[in-house]
Amino acid sequence: MVSNPSFDVSTGADLQEVDNAVNQALKEIAQRYDFKGTHCTIDFDRAKAEIRLAADDEFRMDALLDVLRGRMIKRGVPVKNLTVGENVAATGQSVRRTVTLTQGIPQDVAKKIIRAVKDGGFKKAQATIQGDEIRITSPSRDELQAIIAFLRGQDFGIELTFGNYRG
Repeated sequence: MVSNPSFDVSTGADLQEVDNAVNQALKEIAQRYDFKGTHCTIDFDRAKAEIRLAADDEFRMDALLDVLRGRMIKRGVPVKNLTVGENVAATGQSVRRTVTLTQGIPQDVAKKIIRAVKDGGFKKAQATIQGDEIRITSPSRDELQAIIAFLRGQDFGIELTFGNYRG
């Protein structure tokens, strides 16, 4: 049986790199002068793929978020996949915020990607949703390369990764 060339479209962050970025951010805030004597914390819940931030006030929360984003960029974690929640008031002036990591393509975004591939004029290509990934097959390898280039040029609100290319 001859199968058509295919590739998978997925998204997600390497959780070990996220953990490393959180640890580096904690080291940085421990050494920075503007965070001396404050109660700013970052907790990473690997099972839920979310990061909980706590700070003394909204100004420090913004600074804490900037430090975290900077460390994630340096570690190669796609910050496009971060969903930053609203500030939630805690005791006194302190605030909390939850940052959620997108692991896997949500169904509504997957449908948009499939619609974009179909509307893009790729006649021979077939796109199917497989769990939290999308598999795209086509008898033409050139068409698959064109689809990858086309999808890279689009903005679906998440960082797309292309893998499992089978020729």
